Amino acid sequence: MGLDLLFPPRCLCCDADLLSSPDDLLVCADCRLLLAPEVWLGCARCGALSGGQRESTGGCWLCHRTRVEFDTVVTLGGYDLGLRKMVLRMKRPSGGSLAAAMGRLLALRRGRQLADLGGGLIVPVPMYWTRRLGRGTNSPETVADCLGRSLGIPVGRRVLSRCRNTLPQASLPPRERFRNVRGAFRVRAGYHLDGRGVLLVDDILTTGATCSEAAKVLKQAGASLVAAVVVARAEGPDSGRG
Repeated sequence: MGLDLLFPPRCLCCDADLLSSPDDLLVCADCRLLLAPEVWLGCARCGALSGGQRESTGGCWLCHRTRVEFDTVVTLGGYDLGLRKMVLRMKRPSGGSLAAAMGRLLALRRGRQLADLGGGLIVPVPMYWTRRLGRGTNSPETVADCLGRSLGIPVGRRVLSRCRNTLPQASLPPRERFRNVRGAFRVRAGYHLDGRGVLLVDDILTTGATCSEAAKVLKQAGASLVAAVVVARAEGPDSGRG
């Protein structure tokens, strides 16, 4: 009897046995369906499911009056539809395997959509160095690395720098989150994006403040398009950190 039968691999999300997994993603079929629907019918501009209007780039009733610097949002699924626990686990020092699985699941579910955007570079949202030192990991970097390998797109880990420590976004009301991250990012010296499309990767998007500020400096450095690519789209006023 093989070791795979004695000790079958288990789903990283729900810990179920994976005796008949179609690949080595380590996410079971039930979790794939729950966490990452094959089609996300959210707003094309902000990704919100309750906003609808996937075909409209002018925004939905949730975002059409909010100025954001990114051009569109691609998300794996909804924060409150099952991904909340996954995102919180990804932030732990032991969450690297789960973050990698979410990156590969993003490529599996949204790869064609991302390819259609024409992104030539993947850039993760960076963490301030003291917070990174304390946490030991930055899940957007892991997601970006796996997404890049799956899609064959280069990853620029050092393109974007977090030059100012900020308060945790989740601790602030939505109206203060844009002010909190103002001036928090810069493109490192020597990087010129020269008309390239950028896939900006973060773990969660709520108000869009963090991704919007990062997108602004990427466009100032020459990016022609910035798509926010996130594991989860949160819509509640007290959800998430973005």
